[in-house]
Amino acid sequence: MTNFWVLERCSAERFPFRLRIISGERTVLALRAQAQWPAAGQNIFCLRETEPADDVIEEVERVPVVAFQRRGVRLSVVLDRPRYKRCDFLFLTRESKGRPGEKYEQIFWQTQLSMRQKRPAVRLVSQGRPRDFAVRIAHDERYPWRFPGSVTERGVLPAGDYALLDDDGGIRALVERKTFENLLADFGTMPVLHQRLIELAAHENHALVVEAPYESFLDSGRVHHYSPSFCAAAIAEMYALYPRLRLVFCANRKTANEWTRNYFAALSRQDGDAGQ
Repeated sequence: MTNFWVLERCSAERFPFRLRIISGERTVLALRAQAQWPAAGQNIFCLRETEPADDVIEEVERVPVVAFQRRGVRLSVVLDRPRYKRCDFLFLTRESKGRPGEKYEQIFWQTQLSMRQKRPAVRLVSQGRPRDFAVRIAHDERYPWRFPGSVTERGVLPAGDYALLDDDGGIRALVERKTFENLLADFGTMPVLHQRLIELAAHENHALVVEAPYESFLDSGRVHHYSPSFCAAAIAEMYALYPRLRLVFCANRKTANEWTRNYFAALSRQDGDAGQ
């Protein structure tokens, strides 16, 4: 289903434009804006529309939306046109002065150029107050990775070796761990490996994390009875057959453990931001 960016002119003096992102018959976002598009180096202040508009004069433009994504307090939008196609909406919650406990919303419409000129403080999308998370480790996992500060439990998983649990105990993300020797052995039974990859990639948040760098599989002294060219072709086939597969090569066990811990932490913080 194609999503559309619809800009309409309204009769209101202060907010003369209505901006909507619609998906089919559903309105995903509806804002009142002070201008058609942010000028260079400027942000546009917007108001969320809470009631159906009755002052629309005309439709100014309707453009297909290539992509839009909510990340914490930001919503990024990419439009299907050559110019003026990328922008962000920043949704902030402020404390009302003189009214303790009462909050209000501020929305700012920003372009790529204005964000570059402002040069905001460096901050990760998932950065924020640490949030505890729970990890389920496959019951047959030997010498498991460690997740300091997190709650861990043993159990059965639908795929992979480690699962990030949500607040209700459901599975939020899955990670399958492979040592260098594990993956080499799997090359000998490729149909079985493909079955496992299909199941793993079926989950939205997943990763196959290898405790070895990619170049190790090109080292003829380490790949034993396989040739480096065969290993390279096998890995390339994994990427080609499963375009959604997150295949991560790490330097060693410690790095693979740290990558997974940070991946789970980022997803957990994202859930916390979405719930605010």
